[in-house]
Amino acid sequence: MKISIIGAGAMGGAIATGLLKVVDNPTDITLSNPSAAPLKPFAEAGCITTHDNCEAARDADIIMVVVKPWIVENVLRQIAPELDYSRQTIVVIAAGITSAQLTEWLNRDGALPSIILGMPNTAVAIGESMTFVVPVHAENSDVELVNDLFGKLGTSMVIDEQHLPAATTLASCGIAYAMRYIRAAMEGGVELGFKAASAQEIVVQTVKGAAALLSLPGSHPESEIDKVTTPGGLTIRGLNEMEHAGFTSAVIRGLKAGVK
Repeated sequence: MKISIIGAGAMGGAIATGLLKVVDNPTDITLSNPSAAPLKPFAEAGCITTHDNCEAARDADIIMVVVKPWIVENVLRQIAPELDYSRQTIVVIAAGITSAQLTEWLNRDGALPSIILGMPNTAVAIGESMTFVVPVHAENSDVELVNDLFGKLGTSMVIDEQHLPAATTLASCGIAYAMRYIRAAMEGGVELGFKAASAQEIVVQTVKGAAALLSLPGSHPESEIDKVTTPGGLTIRGLNEMEHAGFTSAVIRGLKAGVK
């Protein structure tokens, strides 16, 4: 399967990095980007690189358009005449782009290719992404193909377009929110007497452990919290102080702000 990625920025590069770990041959991956620097490490890894979007798209089975939202239309209109609508699947990865826009931009005399909206997060580079796949105009087999591909790079979920903004703030923006908690906990660790590097190691492992516990069947945050909150103990005091400062409310408000 030949995969082309148009746009080798932070997200496009992260996807390519992840794919290099799961494809049989690096030459199965083509990257296109206007500037040379982002392409260099992928060329060195054996990928095909180019500055020509049409060249990148021409022979691919799956074409991922991973550019800034305001560039998507130009890229799609540029490559559309070169596409084989009968066999190629277009996956657009850009926040705020709608199915109506994609069907308009890719319409060629009433014909459409297989079109899917995708939304991974930057952990796709290490095979730990939470990715969402939204069918726009695609057969079930094409949706399954893309979902399975991203499933090799973490967890992938097929959802409807209505839920994509909420999914984006939970998982894509959510990476930043999780990092902000980790940074705050690290700063607290420094105030408590640890060096920054040690505080980071402690907090990162603690977060990894918490996430692993929640992956167990039947696990729930409240049941895991109950296990470490003894009556009159330190944990409940800390939790209550965080809630007095609006911890849960702040998280929910931040998530809701991300979909406005």
